[in-house]
Amino acid sequence: MTVENLSLSEFKGAMLAVADGMIASKDLLTQADQAIGDGDHGIGMARGFEAVKAMLSEKNFAQIEEVFFSTGSSLLASIGGASGAIFGSFFMGAAKGVKGCIELDAQGFKNALASGLEMVKKRGGANIGDKTMVDALEPAVQAAMAYNGNSLGELCLQVYTAAEAGMQQTKTFTAKIGKAKTLGERTLGFADPGSISITLIFKFLSDYLEQMA
Repeated sequence: MTVENLSLSEFKGAMLAVADGMIASKDLLTQADQAIGDGDHGIGMARGFEAVKAMLSEKNFAQIEEVFFSTGSSLLASIGGASGAIFGSFFMGAAKGVKGCIELDAQGFKNALASGLEMVKKRGGANIGDKTMVDALEPAVQAAMAYNGNSLGELCLQVYTAAEAGMQQTKTFTAKIGKAKTLGERTLGFADPGSISITLIFKFLSDYLEQMA
């Protein structure tokens, strides 16, 4: 059996599970960023999701949109820098795709992902091949749009799988945007830390849905 949708309280639980997973991934993300950056990505993401966890534990929500938006604004305020802006934009953009929803189903998640990607590209200006989180996020959105079923669990797994493949692909790119851009060829062979983060977010969401099923 797969999960068809998440109620508001279940979605809040899912986002708490994502926050826990991201906090636990601090060292993994730090090591990834030390290879081609200044090594602070793991610290920033952990700090951001600590803030998300605190916010989710304190606030009550009336709609799915509010959970997405509050997650994004928490990340924006607490991570700082480019990562805060981009990951904050993703979740705040995703909120636009689920306006008025009191549960999250497959179609709602597809809309949220598409809106999130649109906001990220507007904010950061990155495209496939620039070695950013877009390299994982855009294939994930394309996989979501190609999915024709009604199972949120199945959809999440496909989104995570596509993001993972996109993230692995970043090892073959040289960075064209952000701090890693100055390293040029030295970034070859390493995955982009932002693409690892968005892949992990989808992984923890997919894991949560699998456990529910």
